[in-house]
Amino acid sequence: MVDDHPSVVLGLASILNAQPDMHLTAGGASVAELLEQTAELDLVLLDLVLADGSNPASNLTALAPLGVPVLAYTSGDRAALVREAGRAGAAGMVRKSELPSVVVEAVRAVLRGEVVASADWAAALDSDCAFVSAELTDREAEVLALYASGETAERVGRQLFITRETVLDHVRRIRAKYAAVARPARTKVDLYRRAVEDGIMPARD
Repeated sequence: MVDDHPSVVLGLASILNAQPDMHLTAGGASVAELLEQTAELDLVLLDLVLADGSNPASNLTALAPLGVPVLAYTSGDRAALVREAGRAGAAGMVRKSELPSVVVEAVRAVLRGEVVASADWAAALDSDCAFVSAELTDREAEVLALYASGETAERVGRQLFITRETVLDHVRRIRAKYAAVARPARTKVDLYRRAVEDGIMPARD
């Protein structure tokens, strides 16, 4: 966890460590401080407002080499920072004020490869016109909804009466369009995240 309030770190540790399959491995007041302790992590909870003056984008970039999902754990009262975290690849957001059970389920959802699309998260993204400007065609949206839900290219093709190669062509164009608006979708999880963000498919419960 990256948070510059020790009491918050201790509080979250007590919540997560009470779970039989979870353990808060390390906590730091900055990303650099966290990485000095360990790089053996499954997930990082990141506060979006830190005393070191860093921003969500730079912190997510610094955490990217770990190859693990990052969940924003914050007050959520600054929509611009939430949008920045979303653009930089955060897997969603959970408020610090949520019940412990909600926080635990958010962590579990992210570890399952899902996006935690809370109402605050969705509202922040909806208010950013540039964030939804990939401008997919209707057919691309259909392909994205099916493919990002876990279907193979073959099954998507059968459902839409097109070939596997056509499906893959659509996926390449979809990825290119998202990359062009600084919303990369290199993996299938990324494609799912973009589809949820743009309202093309609902977030998983």
